[in-house]
Amino acid sequence: MHPITDFLMLNAVTSQPTTTMTAPLREPIGRFAPSPTGELHLGSLTTAIASYCHIKSLGGKWRLRIEDTDMARCSDEFTEQILMDLEALGLGWDGDVLYQSERTDLYNDYLQDQLAALTYGCDCSRKTLNAYAEKHGIETSPYPRLCLPRRLEGHQYKVRLQLADHLIGFRDGIQGPQWYNPQQLEGDVVVRRQDGTINYILAASIDDGLQNISHIMRGLDILPMTTAQISIMRAAGLPTVDHWYHLPLVLNASGQKLSKQNLALPIDTAYPSELLQLALKLLLQPQVDFDTPDRMLAQAIAQWDMAPLQGQHTLGTT
Repeated sequence: MHPITDFLMLNAVTSQPTTTMTAPLREPIGRFAPSPTGELHLGSLTTAIASYCHIKSLGGKWRLRIEDTDMARCSDEFTEQILMDLEALGLGWDGDVLYQSERTDLYNDYLQDQLAALTYGCDCSRKTLNAYAEKHGIETSPYPRLCLPRRLEGHQYKVRLQLADHLIGFRDGIQGPQWYNPQQLEGDVVVRRQDGTINYILAASIDDGLQNISHIMRGLDILPMTTAQISIMRAAGLPTVDHWYHLPLVLNASGQKLSKQNLALPIDTAYPSELLQLALKLLLQPQVDFDTPDRMLAQAIAQWDMAPLQGQHTLGTT
């Protein structure tokens, strides 16, 4: 087992704490990383506001990253709308916007160098896996490593990466101690599709390390992927995240996570102060005076309180 910063490593047999380390102090840096496959909705807005107010309450910087590696689904129109919406709400980012679509060569360099020993080509289709499962009477998740001996040279395969096969733990600042075995949970994840598209888990892991992100606040639905990300960052020789926070989810009227897939309505920034007021209420924060977005955010930062979010799984229904 290998220690990672600011985490609770748990013994695989006893599930008792065995190692605790405190991360060295570094500048607090958070990030908001939307994917421009649609406009911001209330769920993504609450994440943006929470991550902004929290990192600013610590005196830190807030980075903006556009996760647009999926060329087929992402669009420049949505990217521009996201930037305009954030500006209208007073959510100003620090430094330049980082666009993942401009970093494909960098991700491929990591696959060919730092991560090469853990990667292999795979041409298994869903049909192939279903036939294998039926023949052997097994599940094919995690992936059964049918292509493991294959190296990458000579063919345009999708690329899988072998995750660590031991328990990795971390302290979630909202959900409490967590521990998962990323190999048992996710298996050998596809990090590059056959068309060359880089998958989220690889790009996010590399960028969080290279941007020196210390604090990540995101939706609860992504929590199970956290140890996979830690595994990749460590394998790539990158600094891991010090503090993780997985926010309760905003639900729609049917009790589903508010998302683009569930046709969540885009936010309307014609009335930004009303939107901020609603989002802060959903985040269970102390009431702020109705004012300009900048003044409302300044008050929200000054009185930011994580305590009401502790252990919560949902923020409410819209």
